[in-house]
Amino acid sequence: MSWRGVGAEFVGTVMFLVAIVGSGVVTSVGGPQSTQLFHHAVIVGAMLAALILALGPISGAHFNPAVTFADAALGGISKRLAGAYVLAQLVGAVVGVALANFVFGHPIVQVAEIERLGVPLVASEALATFGLLFVIFATVGSNSSGAVAAAAGTYITAAIFATPSTSFANPAVTISRLLTPTWTGIAPNSVLPFLFGQAIGTVAAIVVTRFMLWPTRDEARPAIQLQTEKGSP
Repeated sequence: MSWRGVGAEFVGTVMFLVAIVGSGVVTSVGGPQSTQLFHHAVIVGAMLAALILALGPISGAHFNPAVTFADAALGGISKRLAGAYVLAQLVGAVVGVALANFVFGHPIVQVAEIERLGVPLVASEALATFGLLFVIFATVGSNSSGAVAAAAGTYITAAIFATPSTSFANPAVTISRLLTPTWTGIAPNSVLPFLFGQAIGTVAAIVVTRFMLWPTRDEARPAIQLQTEKGSP
């Protein structure tokens, strides 16, 4: 198992959530809601791209249990390493939210109250998650962390602004954001529907990716594992 990779997933997810929650605090100071959301989207997308460039060669820069699950399903990493990645991502996401809450003067942990309910939002999460994973898988064939960083960062920027759910598209992000009182939070009763939508999007992305990009088992290739040395099975 690549412990360096697990550490990179933890650090990257911490910084990603700091950007998500922190930018939500800063952009909510004033101005139209659409402008606030646009600024938030740009900041989050830029941080994601930077983290992929920095940590992609170490861990593949997943920062997202949905990406890790799909990568394992497509043969990119072992199940053992995938489990370690997901644990690092979940812990890192909670730590990132706590840090963002702390530096902006909010309680370190506080249950969010913003409800995000309804079939359209669940469908939005399914669509956003599918799109993110498919863009990543379609881009990774270039074997360039720069291409993946650009694709993932710009996709998230666009999807946050273009979807009614603001494109959480990440189970670790969803779970951890129930711990912030800022407008980036999500109430506990909204978490499971969002996770359900993300699960649907993940399965759809695996199926479509296998059909379009991995036509046969013999031609299968790692999904987004960019590091030179994989973890052992």
